[in-house]
Amino acid sequence: MITKQHTVHTSAPVGVVFTYLADFTNAQEWDPNAVKVARLLGNGGVGSTYRVTSRFAGAKTDLDYELTDLEPTSLIRLRGHKSSLTAVDTITIAPEGAGSAVTYAVEFTFHGLLRFLEPVLTLAVDKLFVDGAEGLSANLDGLA
Repeated sequence: MITKQHTVHTSAPVGVVFTYLADFTNAQEWDPNAVKVARLLGNGGVGSTYRVTSRFAGAKTDLDYELTDLEPTSLIRLRGHKSSLTAVDTITIAPEGAGSAVTYAVEFTFHGLLRFLEPVLTLAVDKLFVDGAEGLSANLDGLA
């Protein structure tokens, strides 16, 4: 399993940040590797599903996510799964002065033959994660 975590600080208030991030279709705005994000099922609450088309390791790939946890103003967790990968994205939001501290964490578990390539795939996951954290920071500052 590959795990990554980063905290970004923004002057945007908790409620605004949570509302923006809880709509996972907005990942297309803040994650430069997300080519397309579409809600497939649900109203944006727990159980809603999304299809994310991303650039990963030089190729486009689709991953279907389910919103598994949603705690108003503080927690958003999604689980993506396909035969070769399970990904868990966890976003926590905490007040920080008039703004917010947003912690973005990912867990990637590769399956099948890809699990043997995990050491090499760590570089691709690092790039994906850094790009997402930088995009998140830039977009959240725009919400303030």
